[in-house]
Amino acid sequence: MKFLSLAFCLGSALGCAMAAEVMVVERIVAKVNGDIITSGELERERKQIEAQLRQRGLSGPELEGALKERSQHILRDRIDELLLVQRAKELNINVDSEVTKYLAELQVRSKIADPEKFQEYVREQTGLSYEDFKLEAKNGMLTQRVIGQEVQSRINIPRSEIEKYYNEHKDEFQREDRVFLREILISTQGKDEAGIAAAEKKAKELVARARKGERFADLAREHSDAVTASQGGELPPFNRGVLRKDLEDLLFSQEKGYVTDPIKQDSGFLILKVEETHKKGLATLEEVENEIRDKLFRPLYEPKVREYLTKLRVDAFLEIRDGYIDTGAAPGKDTSWTDPAKLTPETVTKEEVSAQTRRRRFLGILPIPGTKAPAKSSSR
Repeated sequence: MKFLSLAFCLGSALGCAMAAEVMVVERIVAKVNGDIITSGELERERKQIEAQLRQRGLSGPELEGALKERSQHILRDRIDELLLVQRAKELNINVDSEVTKYLAELQVRSKIADPEKFQEYVREQTGLSYEDFKLEAKNGMLTQRVIGQEVQSRINIPRSEIEKYYNEHKDEFQREDRVFLREILISTQGKDEAGIAAAEKKAKELVARARKGERFADLAREHSDAVTASQGGELPPFNRGVLRKDLEDLLFSQEKGYVTDPIKQDSGFLILKVEETHKKGLATLEEVENEIRDKLFRPLYEPKVREYLTKLRVDAFLEIRDGYIDTGAAPGKDTSWTDPAKLTPETVTKEEVSAQTRRRRFLGILPIPGTKAPAKSSSR
């Protein structure tokens, strides 16, 4: 709530009249341990969801239905995030170096060297201030680390289950001849002979770096002029017969990890890396083991995460204002809203005050409701 200053009120009768009116800027709708969630946060998230749905081409009743479905979980998701970030602090998880690296990579991909211009670019692209964007990135990494450490690492798929799935679903693992590639393109568009020579030199240097062990995806993000740069140069898989004959003969004969010499194209110098090849016929269990593990992992993952978040809710101090619903609420958990403005003072006698003072030294060893910290004793 926002109030006019006392000096303004004292200096003007009109100011006093205006001070009697309280303007609600942000309404608190939930308390999660020491943090709060406001109606403004929820509305901003709802608008972001609507924008995403519109970008996917939804409109009219289809848009309204999808927005209604997604919006009902906004409060749940915000509570989830706060609980996980709080848990990360309890576990002493630190992701500052990861955040710094992520922002540096993002700046490299944007090709904006000036820090202030990059921050302006972030504001334009996300609608968030740079600091808010940085905080969201940090919180996202913290939640992922907690889930990975506390949930994901404890989900075990026995080898026997993988073998069973493979034997019962062999039709899923029939392969065509196929190659999976990544690319780096060093453009020569609009360049003179000197520029073309420089582009070729750069391409050869990147090939050497990739062959020495630098991550091809990172090199692509930093240096490639292709539209695939932001995805680390990843290309869709190619079946035999799709690529140019000379490239096909070269790439299908190579092992995983092979990096080509620069290939001269009309648009520039192309570098390709073989990520994987599939031979026609039934894939071996070893070739598809990770794929099967992912298939078996997915249906277990979300229920386990929800179970973990329910436990965090049970242990948390959580209050939700009437009219708002946490769709991930823990069964039996009392989250009734307590409005301090509606608490009425009690009238007590002098003797009761004296007795209450004496009891404080004993209360000092008990936890404060809703926390794990003992109450502080007072001599007053």
